[in-house]
Amino acid sequence: MALTACTPTVRRFETVLAAHDSATQALTEWCGLQGLAPVPEIRAIADRTAAEAPSPQVRKVLGIGADELVAFRHVRLVCGDSVLSVAKNWYVPARLTADMNRVLETTDTPFGKVVAALDFHRERLASRRGQSDTCPPDTVLAQQAVLRLADGRAISMVVECYTPAILKDHRGT
Repeated sequence: MALTACTPTVRRFETVLAAHDSATQALTEWCGLQGLAPVPEIRAIADRTAAEAPSPQVRKVLGIGADELVAFRHVRLVCGDSVLSVAKNWYVPARLTADMNRVLETTDTPFGKVVAALDFHRERLASRRGQSDTCPPDTVLAQQAVLRLADGRAISMVVECYTPAILKDHRGT
């Protein structure tokens, strides 16, 4: 897997990801560029049984105290039939609207799409090509990022594990 993780395709994907504040937007663009589905649209398949308490590091990144509520969402981001990313997302419900929280709790809408109206920006904390301790073994790219409001407050910390499906290219087939 180490050789695959250093391919020009992974480098191109990293460029697309860096050009967007939302991984959902980046994956939508990538899905279209690679021809992964007739309509380049990203779906989030949420694992409603997943639960992972935020670590002290996550709370520090989010800028919240030990008693403040943090929600967790574990999703697979899919384009067509391809799972492009497996992601863990810790977010601060108090910094979102009630409607945003309802949509996140009850639908498979991607986080980035739900909170787009907040005009957040993405701050990459870490990036690693290939396998990562926090990701499945076949991961080709792992990133950690925090999503921040214009005033600097964090709304979310994500761990994103990009799968070998990002390497596929269906253009012209």
